[in-house]
Amino acid sequence: MVLNNREGKETLAVRRKPEWLRAKVPGGPGYTRLKGIMSEHRLHTVCEEAGCPNMGECWSRGVSTIMILGDTCTRACGFCNVKTGRPPALDRDEPRRVAESLALMGLRHVVITSVNRDELADGGAAIWAETIIRTRESCPHMSVEVLVPDFEGNWGALQMVIDAQPHIINHNLETVRRMYPAVRPSAKFDRSLELLRRVKAAGMVAKTGIMVGIGERDEEVLALFDEVQAATRGSTHDATDILTIGQYLQPTRNHLPIDRWVHPDTFAMFKSEGLRRGFKVVESGPLVRSSYHADHQADILTTISRAGT
Repeated sequence: MVLNNREGKETLAVRRKPEWLRAKVPGGPGYTRLKGIMSEHRLHTVCEEAGCPNMGECWSRGVSTIMILGDTCTRACGFCNVKTGRPPALDRDEPRRVAESLALMGLRHVVITSVNRDELADGGAAIWAETIIRTRESCPHMSVEVLVPDFEGNWGALQMVIDAQPHIINHNLETVRRMYPAVRPSAKFDRSLELLRRVKAAGMVAKTGIMVGIGERDEEVLALFDEVQAATRGSTHDATDILTIGQYLQPTRNHLPIDRWVHPDTFAMFKSEGLRRGFKVVESGPLVRSSYHADHQADILTTISRAGT
């Protein structure tokens, strides 16, 4: 069986992963240490909940993505493996536990994300803000990156996150505009663009990410680059700073199917075009996820900023 990958080539049926998508099996002392801290402090990670293929590599070098506001999402996106349903009661002690556990880990950079909590009036923004503030107090030498939901367009809730002053605010577009009804039925492309614009207007570092191989075309990906740059740039501030691009992997048979395996050469082209079109840092590759090498991305951005001053 062969499928057309829309790049003018034929490829084996999508159920067979190409060689460039092989990930390392989790293990090693760094992995074991991190897993122990997570378990002791009853923390959730998106690495485990979403079945990230890079968990072994990242955990072995002491890098993880903490997931707050529980492990149950109020949305049911067609690509995501985080469980959906009615979330449990809000855990008011979570910010303290997160901050204390991160202090024990001794990291230089951390990514904190969350499920969507649309049943809450502020979408969980108060917990977000307290978690950021406590983490910065407990870990003054660690940079804090947050991967936030869209808060259903509640810009007051977003401002609470901005006021807590994380170092980087990430909000993933996930896919091109045309694919939103299938991929993100509870989200709006323009709402996510507006969130990124507000982050930049507030003087913050903004980051976004997408998946490819879920039904988009290459020309739509390039158009998205231009649209993000145009929509988030202002007269007093530049546009979105960091972009990540990775291969979509179908978590289960109940999720959206893989449309194509995107070749590493195409990922290299996306990186080159992203940089050419205005992003300062672009992480593009088959196994890239929004928090993959996030610490290195922050370092690159710091180097660029220093060079420009």
